[in-house]
Amino acid sequence: MRSSILRPSRSSLATRLLRSVRRALPAAMIAAAALAGAVPALASQVQIRGTEILVDGRPFVPNGAAAEGRLSELKALGANVVRTYGQEPGPILDAAQRAGLKVIVGFWMGHPRRGFDYGNRRAVEAQLDDLRHMVERYRSHPALLMWGIGNEVEVDLPPAQAMAVWPAIEEAARLTKTLDGQHPVMAAVAEGGGDKAALLHRLAPSVDVLGINGYGDGLLSAVGRARAQGWNGPIVLSEMGAQGHWDSPRAPWGAPLEPTSSRKADRMRAYLAAARGDGAGAIPLLWGHKQEVTPTWYSLLLPSGEWTETVEVMADAWGGRVPGAPNRAPRIRSLAFNGPASFPADQGAAVTLWASDPDGDPVQVEWQVMAESTVRSVGGDPEPVPPSFPEALKGASPQGVRIGGLAPGHYRIFAVARDGRGAAATGNLPFEVR
Repeated sequence: MRSSILRPSRSSLATRLLRSVRRALPAAMIAAAALAGAVPALASQVQIRGTEILVDGRPFVPNGAAAEGRLSELKALGANVVRTYGQEPGPILDAAQRAGLKVIVGFWMGHPRRGFDYGNRRAVEAQLDDLRHMVERYRSHPALLMWGIGNEVEVDLPPAQAMAVWPAIEEAARLTKTLDGQHPVMAAVAEGGGDKAALLHRLAPSVDVLGINGYGDGLLSAVGRARAQGWNGPIVLSEMGAQGHWDSPRAPWGAPLEPTSSRKADRMRAYLAAARGDGAGAIPLLWGHKQEVTPTWYSLLLPSGEWTETVEVMADAWGGRVPGAPNRAPRIRSLAFNGPASFPADQGAAVTLWASDPDGDPVQVEWQVMAESTVRSVGGDPEPVPPSFPEALKGASPQGVRIGGLAPGHYRIFAVARDGRGAAATGNLPFEVR
């Protein structure tokens, strides 16, 4: 039960007994007993020292992912933290404690672009009341690292609320610190451009840690740009990924071009190295899978359970191991149409794939044709999965496939290369049928 690992109140008999036990046993024995459930685990003491986060007096660089499941595998990669966004945190806190991970517990602040009005005091007070209940309930949980107040609240602001969100973040952060003086507060913004870090520093001084959600090569300079704006506290790259769909190259008809999983892994290697050199935390997105433009763009795992090459890069950077180690993920060297990617409906087209496995495992390839998504969400808002057209695939093999029999429109051809040992590579190409 959740209450079994929450720290009891100071006045409780359990706390007095625990203090006696702590005086009698070495720290290592206490930790083992807490994990076994014999005694309640104590909340960590988390402090800020300049640009560092300290947990129980020791420097702690948050490396991990946004996640809800497979936490023992995430921990094995060398991760030490999980980030959430606003869901009920009890189950993930308990699961993280069992896995040996800390949690950045997110509190979802309403977005003006989705209709939340920070000029409506009743709505603001109701949101703060929800925050109060969350903090009071979970502030003593031993897996809690810090509070994440809001996520990209500043994105696509209506003109009337262009400056309203920063004082709102400050009010929420100040309330959190009033209720819990043992854990710092992070606020996450989209990218680090403009003057966001400076605004947060000036208008939300109760925020201790700057979270930057970044995608693409801007991650290489994100920390430096935030420092140039005057941010002098800890920084966590609170979302990380390869080039985002909003600034990727596009097909002539406007469809964004997604990098293969191998290309994403190559870039993530550079991003994690830069974060380490800058002393910043790193949280690649997403330890799971989601539909956003495609089902694979921001997914480190497939719905069928396989992990992709970026997971291998994370393990290399953090000194851990991938599931099924020493297995390595397949690589996609090239995926291309044999001719134009825009073709008449009565002609069809052919696609060629070059995939390999560094361990020499036989690679099985699954092909899929899906309609191009017509939804372009903002900030990761939910999207429906487009329909599939299995009848459009002709003569599929691990080396390629032909496409035919589709009505005019915009589509994508997906290739998933599996090694049969829990890893996979992904790639896709948009195409147009005229």
